[in-house]
Parts: sequence; C-alpha cells; structure tokens
Amino acid sequence: MFFYASKIAWFLAKPGNLLLILLVLGAALLWTRWRRTGRWLCAGAVTLGMVMAVLPLGQWLRVSLENRFPLLTTTPERVDGIVVLGGVLNQFITKARGRAAIGGAVERLTAFAELAGRYPDAKLVFSGGSGDPFRRELKESHYVGPVLERLGLEAGRVIYEDRSRNTAENAEFSRDIARPQPGETWLLITSAFHMPRAVGSFRRAGWNVVPYPVDYTTDGDYQTMPPGGFSAGLISLESALHEWIGLALYRLTGKTDALFPAPGG
Repeated sequence: MFFYASKIAWFLAKPGNLLLILLVLGAALLWTRWRRTGRWLCAGAVTLGMVMAVLPLGQWLRVSLENRFPLLTTTPERVDGIVVLGGVLNQFITKARGRAAIGGAVERLTAFAELAGRYPDAKLVFSGGSGDPFRRELKESHYVGPVLERLGLEAGRVIYEDRSRNTAENAEFSRDIARPQPGETWLLITSAFHMPRAVGSFRRAGWNVVPYPVDYTTDGDYQTMPPGGFSAGLISLESALHEWIGLALYRLTGKTDALFPAPGG
C-alpha cells in the first residue's frame, strides 16, 4: 500500500504537475463566477514559475543532501561486502533497444567496480528491482550484469537483488540476501543526494553500513549556484523535493531511523 500511495502522492506533489494543475484550474475558473479565484491561481502559477527560473531552489536543497555525508577519501582496511543501489539503468529501454540505457548515475557502477577490485574477497550486492507500478516484470538487476562485466567484474561474483521497489526495500531485501554478520564492514554506494534516505533505511533494517557517496551534482557551496532557467530549475527542484518528501514520509511511516540521518547514527 505504501508503494502505490507514495507514487500517487508524488505525482500530485511534483512542481511541474502542480503548476499545470494550478494553470488549468485557474483558466477554467476564468469562465465562471469564480473568475477572481481563477486569476489568483493563474498569477500564483506564473509567480512560482518565475521563482523557479530565477532562484536555484533545487540546487540549494541538493547541497544540504549532498553535504550530509562527507566523501569517503580513506576506505577501511578490511571490507566484508559492498552494496550498490540501482537507479542507474533503464531496463525498459534496454530491452526495447537491445543496448544498455545507462543514466546519469553511472558513477555508482564505476565506483562499485573500482571497490570490488580493491577488495577482491568482499561480497558484492547490486540492489534494484522495478519502481514502475505498471511494469513490475522487468527488473533492473536482470539487465545490469553485462554492464558490470564490461567494467571488469567477473560473472557470478555479484549477488543480484531484484525484488525491491524503493529505498526501504533495497535495505530490507539486500539484508536478507547478504546476511551481514555482527562486526562486519559493509560499504553502501549510492548518489550523494540520496545517501541520507538510504542510510536511514539501512539503519532501520538493522544494518549499520559505511556510506560511500558518489554522483555529486553540486560543488557544495550555496554561494555559487547560478540561476539555470525555468526548465533546468524545474528538473532540479523536482529531484531535490523528491528526496526531501521521501525523507519525511519515510520518517512518518517508520522506514528510516531519523528525519535527516547523519553520520555516526
């Protein structure tokens, strides 16, 4: 139920969809006796659009997320396992086109391959099912194997978790497959802006992982964020809001150990 409810809630809360709803509703009311309300709705939508075009709101929100867990410049001497979260490869396009459709979060895979070479005895887990409620049969884990092999990972070394639909299930199902033991050291790889929610979910699942953030999209400084225009601002804001709303919902439903998980637990 949470999975489908969260999809519906995010569809309504996306800034682009919200702007469209305000404009359509406002325009419709202009032809009724509530025309004054319609004008206010249209003016509000235009104002929000201008704010998104001028102010780098999405970038500001992302900086807080990406700065939460610092870059791991020195890795532990011993690592028992490495978990990388999906969201890198589009399995639907990959199947249709016959070629791996890799998105912007490819650094998750390159870091995974690099660390796997550094720790040849570590267990390796790739966690990624399908987050599409209408196409559950195609799993990201079923298509990412050839990509990892091209990056130098031996076939059969990686354990593929293919049931997860969201971050909370990434943690739960990866734990069930990896079976981490007390005292073991496991690295968690995901994009820096996604790391707070991921770490909180793993801690809630009883798994205290070592964060290894990658795929940075900001320089970490609030003062150096130039306006990117409406389309870039909208995309950036939607991505950042998705994480912040996800953190709030995960905390309310007990899927993370804190509202804004921090280093050290």
